[in-house]
Amino acid sequence: MIDIAANLYEIGEMPPLAHVPPKMYAWVIRPERYGEPLDSFKVEVVDVPEPGDDEALVYVMAAGVNYNGLWAGRGKPVDVIAQRRKNGDQNSFQICGTDASAIVYKVGRKVSNLKVGDRLVVYGSQWDADCPHVLEGGDPVQSRTYKVWGYETNWGSFAQFSVVQAHQCLPKPAHLTWEEAAAYMASGVCAYRMLHHWSENAVRPDDVVLIWGGGGGVGCMAIQIAKEAGAIPVAVISDDRKIEFCLKLGAAGCINRTHFDHWGKLPPIDDREANDLWLRGSNRESKAGALGFRRAIWKIVGDRRNPQIVIEHPGEDTLPTSMFVCATGGMVVICAGTTGYRATTDLRYVWMQQKRLQGSHAADDIDAANCNALALSKRLDPCLSRTFTWDDLPQAHQLMADNHHPPGNMSVLVGSPRPGLGLGE
Repeated sequence: MIDIAANLYEIGEMPPLAHVPPKMYAWVIRPERYGEPLDSFKVEVVDVPEPGDDEALVYVMAAGVNYNGLWAGRGKPVDVIAQRRKNGDQNSFQICGTDASAIVYKVGRKVSNLKVGDRLVVYGSQWDADCPHVLEGGDPVQSRTYKVWGYETNWGSFAQFSVVQAHQCLPKPAHLTWEEAAAYMASGVCAYRMLHHWSENAVRPDDVVLIWGGGGGVGCMAIQIAKEAGAIPVAVISDDRKIEFCLKLGAAGCINRTHFDHWGKLPPIDDREANDLWLRGSNRESKAGALGFRRAIWKIVGDRRNPQIVIEHPGEDTLPTSMFVCATGGMVVICAGTTGYRATTDLRYVWMQQKRLQGSHAADDIDAANCNALALSKRLDPCLSRTFTWDDLPQAHQLMADNHHPPGNMSVLVGSPRPGLGLGE
């Protein structure tokens, strides 16, 4: 029997609708234990936050796993706790989690699009609605007030309750379980924006789209979104065991990057031998260079067409190749730098062939709604590869840190007591 007077409910024990206890369990990061996930995440009992006027308090059913928790727990490349404290936040801890499926338990006085009991998915973009840039119709992701919920802000989804801005909340697809619904928004909206937001180079039917990390979170979303637009997705992978996964999602073919040996920064322009090695590869090791990589794309496509769009996120190791193989007038769009941030490129290919290098970060409400519409209409699979229990949240992040995580997206059960719930609601 649930005690409505309880100050704290156990994980999986849902409070009565609209009843908000004063305390909650959360996976908490603190600066004194920055490091790998198994060390940085600890369960603590903390106060339940109070929603502001334009916010909602949601009961988290399941949470998605992504690199934000890994970076926050390490305290680098940015010490997000120290950054927030400089801006006046008094909390000396961080609750991560940038993806969620949830139920509304309380709304602020200015919230009109939500009501208690609504079933939601939550995406991770926050900004100040009173920012002059936003009020003038500017892209909110370019606002100085923009922050990523559960990373640059506190009170993410790795807790029983979370505070979110009302605009972050979108309808949960009824055909998805809680854990499936928690898995796709962070990676999905990122991929959607990369492919559709930059209007001059937005994806079009029959475009060749090269997708790095086709088996990863952004990659598996990008394959589906590109295919839905009528494009030809070509996935780059690091393990042949991911080929079947990518092909089932709609990839026209896969390229295993371990068959090539030209990764990293470009060699000095006057070193002819090194440049030839970068282009042609090592005959001794039977590994191809950038020219061979481009030919591998052509072989999959069936003609000598280069990618109109390259979905980039490795950064330092791969950007030189991305710019080289990108079509004249095409776009390399990048959302991360998982192999490093100091990339090189041959600018002659950029200006003479008028290629575009476009940074892309998270998403705005339009991108998020359009992405979620694909999921609502069953045209976007969350690609949930594994569901973890609440107690296994650090292990889920450690798998990602060690690059041992399965293809697709991962979720952690929070309020949902077991997998498979949430259908038909």
